[in-house]
Amino acid sequence: MSASVTGPATVSGFPRLDWVEELVLPALREAVSALPAAESRVAGYHRGWCDAYGVPVPDRAAGKLVRPALTLLCAAAVGADPGAAVPGAVAVEMVHDFTLLHDDVMDGDALRRHRPASWSVFGTSAAVLTGDALLAAALQALAATPQARAAAAVRELVGALLDLVRGQSVDVANEKALEVPVDEYLAMAEGKTGALLGCACALGGILGGVDGERVDGLREFGRRLGVAFQCVDDVLGIWGSTRRSGKPVGSDLAARKKSFPVVAALAEGGPASRRLRSFYAAPDAEGGPATEVLRRLVEEAGGREAAEREAARQLSQALRALSCARPTAEAYRLLQEVADAVTRRDC
Repeated sequence: MSASVTGPATVSGFPRLDWVEELVLPALREAVSALPAAESRVAGYHRGWCDAYGVPVPDRAAGKLVRPALTLLCAAAVGADPGAAVPGAVAVEMVHDFTLLHDDVMDGDALRRHRPASWSVFGTSAAVLTGDALLAAALQALAATPQARAAAAVRELVGALLDLVRGQSVDVANEKALEVPVDEYLAMAEGKTGALLGCACALGGILGGVDGERVDGLREFGRRLGVAFQCVDDVLGIWGSTRRSGKPVGSDLAARKKSFPVVAALAEGGPASRRLRSFYAAPDAEGGPATEVLRRLVEEAGGREAAEREAARQLSQALRALSCARPTAEAYRLLQEVADAVTRRDC
C-alpha cells in the first residue's frame, strides 16, 4: 500500500488524514483547472482556493474531504492501494460541489463555507453552469479509469445521481406538504444525502478491484452513514453556530422547511407539537413567530432528541454493513472514526 492510512490528529472533529489531501487535492485542482475558464474560477472560489477575481487565497484549509476520504479508505479496506481510487475520490468531491452550488441557488442561501455563496457573487447562471461543468468532469474522471473498472464506476455514479435527484425532488415537494411521515423523510434523506456517500464508498471497492457482496457492504455502509449525517446536519441547521459551520443557521425554520427534527416534532402530537403545526400550516401569517420560538417548540416536542437517536441508529446499521465488506482492521478503525465523527460533529 503506497499511502499510510493513519491520522491521529483531527480537523473540526474529523480524523485528519493528511495522506488523503496529498493524494486528492492535486488531482482535484487539475480537474477544476481543466474546466472552461469562467467555470473554473467559480469552482475555485467555491472551494476557497481564490477570491472572486481569481486571485489565489493562501492558507485556506482543504476542508474535511469526507467523501474522498471514504473512497480511499474503502479501497484500502479491500486491500487495494488507495491511489487506485483517486479518480473516484475526485469525482465524488466534484459531484458534492455540484450539489452544493445548485442547492444554494434553489434555497437562496447566501453563505457557504464562511463566504458569500457563489451565486450571490457571480450570479445564478454562473453557479448553475459551474455545477453542470463539475458534474461532467466527474463522469469524465471515472470514464478515464482502467477499462475493466470504468463502466462499473460510471454506472455506480449515475445510479447515485438518479437517487440524489429523486431525493431532492421529494425534499422540494415536502416543503408544501402538510404531513411528512418520518419513514418517508428517511427515504428522502437516503437519496438526497446517503446516495452520494454510498457511491463514494462503493467506488473505493470498485476501483480497488472487488465486486459483489463486498461492494454492496461498502455502499450500504455509506448510505446509512449518509442518513446519519443528514440527521445531524438537520440538528445543526437549527441549533448549530453560523460562526462554526459557515452556513446560515435557522434559515430552514424561517422558511418552514421540514427537516428531521421538525418532522419528528410535528408527529409527536403534544401541546408544543400542535402549536408548531399551527405555525407551519400558516407560514405567511402576519406577525409570525420568531425563529427562536420555533426552535424552542421543536425541542419541546422532542424533535432534537429524535434526530439524535435516529442518527445513532443509522450509525449502528452502517457499521454492521461495513463488516459485511470484510475490511482490513486498520481501514475499519479509521472508517469507524470517520463515521463516529459524522454523528458527533458540531459544525
